[in-house]
Amino acid sequence: MQNNSAKDDSDEMEIISSEHNGTVHDTKNEDSGDIHRAEENQKSNIDPNLYLYDDDLETRPHISTFISSIANYENTIPAATDPDAKPPAPSARMGTLIGVFLPCIQNIFGVILFIRLTWVVGTAGAVCGFLIVLTCCCVTMLTAISMSAIATNGVVPAGGSYFMISRSLGPEFGGAVGMLFYTGTTLAAAMYIVGAVEIVLTYMAPWASIFGDFTKDADAMYNNFRVYGTVLLIFMGLIVFVGVKFVNKFATVALACVILSIIAVYVGIFDNIHGNEKLYMCVLGKRLLKDIPIDNCTKDDSFMRDIYCPNNKCDEYYLNNNVSKVKGIKGLASGVFYDNIWPSFLEKGQFISYGHDSVDIENIGNESYNQIMADITTTFTLLIGIFFPSVTGIMAGSNRSGDLADAQKSIPIGTICAILTTSTVYLSSVLFFAGTVDNLLLRDKFGQSIGGKLVVANIAWPNQWVILIGSFLSTLGAGLQSLTGAPRLLQAIARDEIIPFLAPFAKSSKRGEPTRALLLTIVICQCGILLGNVDLLAPLLSMFFLMCYGFVNLACAVQTLLRTPNWRPRFKFYHWSLSLIGLTLCISVMIMTSWYFALIAMGMAIVIYKYIEYRGAEKEWGDGIRGMALTAARFSLLRLEEGPPHTKNWRPQILVLSKLNDNLLPKYRKIFSFATQLKAGKGLTICVSVLKGDHTKIANKAVDAKSTLRKYMTDEKVKGFCDILVAQQIGEGLSSVIQTIGLGGMKPNTVIIGWPYSWRQEGRNSWRTFIQTVRTVAACHMALMVPKGINFYPESNHKIGGNIDIWWIVHDGGLLMLLPFLLKQHRTWRNCKLRIFTVAQIEDNSIQMKKDLKTFLYHLRIEADVEVVEMNNSDISAYTYERTLMMEQRNQMLRALGLNKKENSKVVQTIVDHHYDATRTASKVRFADPTIEETQNHESHNDEKRNSVDSDAPEETDAPETTSSKDESTEKADSKFKSNVKPDEFNVRRMHTAIKLNEVIVEKSQDAQLVIMNLPGPPREVRAERESNYMEFLEVLTEGLEKVLMVRGGGREVITIYS
Repeated sequence: MQNNSAKDDSDEMEIISSEHNGTVHDTKNEDSGDIHRAEENQKSNIDPNLYLYDDDLETRPHISTFISSIANYENTIPAATDPDAKPPAPSARMGTLIGVFLPCIQNIFGVILFIRLTWVVGTAGAVCGFLIVLTCCCVTMLTAISMSAIATNGVVPAGGSYFMISRSLGPEFGGAVGMLFYTGTTLAAAMYIVGAVEIVLTYMAPWASIFGDFTKDADAMYNNFRVYGTVLLIFMGLIVFVGVKFVNKFATVALACVILSIIAVYVGIFDNIHGNEKLYMCVLGKRLLKDIPIDNCTKDDSFMRDIYCPNNKCDEYYLNNNVSKVKGIKGLASGVFYDNIWPSFLEKGQFISYGHDSVDIENIGNESYNQIMADITTTFTLLIGIFFPSVTGIMAGSNRSGDLADAQKSIPIGTICAILTTSTVYLSSVLFFAGTVDNLLLRDKFGQSIGGKLVVANIAWPNQWVILIGSFLSTLGAGLQSLTGAPRLLQAIARDEIIPFLAPFAKSSKRGEPTRALLLTIVICQCGILLGNVDLLAPLLSMFFLMCYGFVNLACAVQTLLRTPNWRPRFKFYHWSLSLIGLTLCISVMIMTSWYFALIAMGMAIVIYKYIEYRGAEKEWGDGIRGMALTAARFSLLRLEEGPPHTKNWRPQILVLSKLNDNLLPKYRKIFSFATQLKAGKGLTICVSVLKGDHTKIANKAVDAKSTLRKYMTDEKVKGFCDILVAQQIGEGLSSVIQTIGLGGMKPNTVIIGWPYSWRQEGRNSWRTFIQTVRTVAACHMALMVPKGINFYPESNHKIGGNIDIWWIVHDGGLLMLLPFLLKQHRTWRNCKLRIFTVAQIEDNSIQMKKDLKTFLYHLRIEADVEVVEMNNSDISAYTYERTLMMEQRNQMLRALGLNKKENSKVVQTIVDHHYDATRTASKVRFADPTIEETQNHESHNDEKRNSVDSDAPEETDAPETTSSKDESTEKADSKFKSNVKPDEFNVRRMHTAIKLNEVIVEKSQDAQLVIMNLPGPPREVRAERESNYMEFLEVLTEGLEKVLMVRGGGREVITIYS
């Protein structure tokens, strides 16, 4: 960028003083020759086709090197290993069915399906029961959609929801939700253990009760569950401690039991379509009775009279109602479904009976006799909490992402298909149970009316023992899985060092097992077992899972709304509104189910969050909260740390250096449009112009210039800030702006500067300021973008189609990959296709290189066509020598002739144009110097042409003048050029690179809407000849291209394949 006021600089500086002639000049040539030969020896291993990028290749890898380094990346977090241990066998790469679908099926189908679903259906009725199951399934489906988006946004190492949330919402949320998920998994193990004990004691071996007849005393039943549950927990803990391999093998058996049991239930439903004569219930009036042999179910029998008429004083309800036998399983053909449509919610202590008549359900007397009563108060929301654990387990696939062949494909498909499958089973079971079983039997939670039998087991075919054994083994398997997974999750949290007091649990035993974490898990699980009741455990652990699922939805919604550049999920069927609906459902279900349990879970999350925030180790994982802080005001600025953001949060924070004309109007208007089109990254934009002069004298002019700059930004819809700097020298002013602009974490990291189109005509200052700015940007480790042909760039309100071509020569942080992605987010470039070209060296395997590059783009979630260009190591052509010689001779001539600015421009243009006419095919591209036409309408057409560089032919307005300007001194210089002078080999090789690359780029990308390429680094030596040659190399490199964006990274990675 350069202000027009810099024109005065040329009057203060001589091009080259006359004293630099003769011996002194020859000595310099000899010294420079020695330097060049030393550089050639050091860089002899550089490919001739890429010699222009030799300085870059010393510190930045060639594309082939970079691609090969990440081609075989490992997508799992390396676990702590014993250095003396044998190397582990490579993990099996599982597909969607084995790796995701079946594990999810096993974890979702649980004990609730077998021991509580019939009771839920009978209590809630077919309609409300269907809504309960549907609500729970909707929560998991919406969560699975959000989880699929997060899981496919890059490579997700094993870790499940904890990893996804912590890396999406930050260590505070991640640690809090990780602990909730751990607690929920541990309590789930307790629920499975209590459920397994309930199946054995209630339905398989009631004689094993320690505390007497539990059918008459609920406390005795729960005490049995506590004692046997503790014994079973110790046994299962020992299994997990000594034999994890057994747990994994047993999982297959448990899965088979679950599938066979469900099949047996479905077969039994249709086998008993007309009912079952094996099960009859004894009913007094409308009340359900227990412990009454079916043969004694009559008023004439003394067995009934002895119970209801002790001391010859009969119960009033017994006297007023008859005793009847009712078939328990009536079958689908019986029409019992209509009796089970509406809910039958009861309060604790009320009798289970037909209808809602208070005479039948209220216990007026103190005696319950053998009538079955409700053991808890039931409501719609409570039943949701009890049933919800049946739909958990959707994280099983993401927990195994490290073992999947293609996690980004398998996790969404496998998880969603598993949820659809299990939801279908649950919803159909609600309807089938309501249409098969009598209402009273459905509401008999423990099957006391049919002799302590499991209702589902008696529906199944061929025998009830298929369900009893199958449900027991599957419940044991689920409990073992929970006891195995929970300690590893706790160890993963401890190893992340975000919760200091968990540090002891990060250690493993000699066998690599998390023994300490297992002991803590057993203690917490024992606390859950002491509750002794599945109906209490289920709502409690539902809170923790609902909190976890809610945060998964929140993470997806935040990432989607922020539109961070790294948010590119391969799973496309998601939306932030679905995530918010899922979050709302989770919170609503929590509060409706049990507000005090919800407060416990939320309070636990808040305490852990605050603990990590104030005491925990600081981690930067590129999370969405940090990304959101970039767009906030003072509060967010105070939270943001000084220094570069994480790679996943990197976005172009743009500093636009705008050149002003004499009327204080921005010269490059479309540079603002280009900045707007890059704002899909939601980054910061600051536009700055530098005025030359004394600020105390031109303060009003600076204010006017800032107002004009703001108006242009508003017109081009650039959302950001603008400023004007007044400095004595333009170059120094630009350097100060680049070094000091920004505040804290809101400092710009990318500079956009216009190309000095008239660098040949205006003498030194134009390109010297440009190169000085490039050096300053590099020293500040900022990225640089130089749009060339800015007048041909599209307006922000236009839509274009075609190709965006990326010529990836040197890897400098991935900026060349990220920029076209950001441009395509804008409506102007959205219909363009990406094409990526890279140059293969002689020793490269082009086929493998293309394959690796496609793999890299696949993991970047960027869709683009890939082409590897092979450039033969051809000899340097005569044209290259001649072009280099002309460049050097022009520099020598400028030193030898003390020409003024106008004569300098004419002589140089004469030489260049003469050379183009003789040896070069004319280009169809014209790079106009983009002076602001609307402010210079009074200038003639010839004046506009004088401010442009036309590579077709000499400018028409200057042709007669330049022809006549060949005076005697010029002719002498021209004759000197024609002497047999060998050009500098250093310059020849760079010119060869520029010409060869230009030929290939023009051949492939001449019709592209935009060509993006690496900007070669400026010369290290601050010498006029080298800097002028550098500008010439860039001109040659971009000849024949209409719209070019030259990019130079800031030396850090800005794009990643990880989530």
